[in-house]
Amino acid sequence: MTKEKKTTEFDLNMHTARLLLSEPFFAALSRRIDKKKTRSIPTAGVRVNPTTAQFELFYNPDFMESLTDVQKLGVLKHEFYHIIFEHVTSRRPEGKMTREDNIQMDLAINSNLIGELPDDCCMPGVGPYEWAPVGKSYEWYKANWQEPEQDENGEGEGGEGEAGDEQGSFDDHSQWGGEGTEEGSTANEIAKERLKEALKEAVEEASKSSGWGSVSAQTRKEIIDRLKVKVDWKKALRYFVKTSQRAAKKSTVRRLNHRFPYIHSGKKVTRTANIMIAVDQSGSVSDTMLIKIFSAMDALSKIATFTLVPFDSEVQTEHIFEWKKGKRHQTKRVSMGGTDFQCVTDYCNKKNFDGLVIATDMEAPAPGACKVKRIWLTTPEHAERPYFETREIVLVVD
Repeated sequence: MTKEKKTTEFDLNMHTARLLLSEPFFAALSRRIDKKKTRSIPTAGVRVNPTTAQFELFYNPDFMESLTDVQKLGVLKHEFYHIIFEHVTSRRPEGKMTREDNIQMDLAINSNLIGELPDDCCMPGVGPYEWAPVGKSYEWYKANWQEPEQDENGEGEGGEGEAGDEQGSFDDHSQWGGEGTEEGSTANEIAKERLKEALKEAVEEASKSSGWGSVSAQTRKEIIDRLKVKVDWKKALRYFVKTSQRAAKKSTVRRLNHRFPYIHSGKKVTRTANIMIAVDQSGSVSDTMLIKIFSAMDALSKIATFTLVPFDSEVQTEHIFEWKKGKRHQTKRVSMGGTDFQCVTDYCNKKNFDGLVIATDMEAPAPGACKVKRIWLTTPEHAERPYFETREIVLVVD
């Protein structure tokens, strides 16, 4: 009697942790994506569940089992990149996804996965996509799209099949439905917010562990840039001034006391903000940057009075002045020394200020604690490469 061997169907969940052992960023992201096996698609694909607004990865167990470990990992990363690059949410084309859209998105992703995918995937610079350079975005491939050359039978090298066929996009994008429906739009909006949170947590985990694994420097920068909160610095400065205001109260019979009317006098409340603006005038701060900073101060003076304090390696006390609300001032450079943020922090701590704004190129060590709320004002190029990291608010003057 022959004893039949019992076979167990491939379950991706049992292999994910092992496959992503050397990929801390993808491993952290993977834990936030539901994985489901199905034979309704030939290969694999991701989508936003229109009911739960959760990201889901579908895979055909027969397809995944046929791959090598390197290819299994490559397919996982390929699907995760669709989510990371927002192909499933923000960057989907309007209307129906075409086969060309599928391939163009895959070309953008597969630039990061050379040598890691099944042989029949579309790869920039290879076969019918020889015209396509490596490392471009989906939008670039779409704008520069070249139809595959036709053979003598009038058929293109890439074939005419749908996404997921063996000559086109190797994975399946057919689950990206929901275009034009209220449910689909709502689910996408929720999914976008969840993606930001998932990416933020994955970045933090990758930073704390051994690194980002195979994620390229360009992709890392793109991810981190997308996570940065873009703030209108003018509105943020106004908010800073408003929330730094102190209330001075004094009794007056001209105001009604709402708690004890006609028994006790009312209160007159005067709200003022004594804000110190420290302007870095060290040699590393260019004249162009100073012009931007003074322009920002001119805009702020329309809503508040503040004290302008020039500094470099020390506070330039002889050039300190009060910039009155609604007034304009001719401003100029008064020093060219080194930079020391501690000197302005100490000066602020000794005085009776309610808030401190340091306008600078951030090219010096971080100062110690400040007794009042402190924020930083700089330009985009210096915000990208600060000398020190801080948890305090950094506003960017564009």
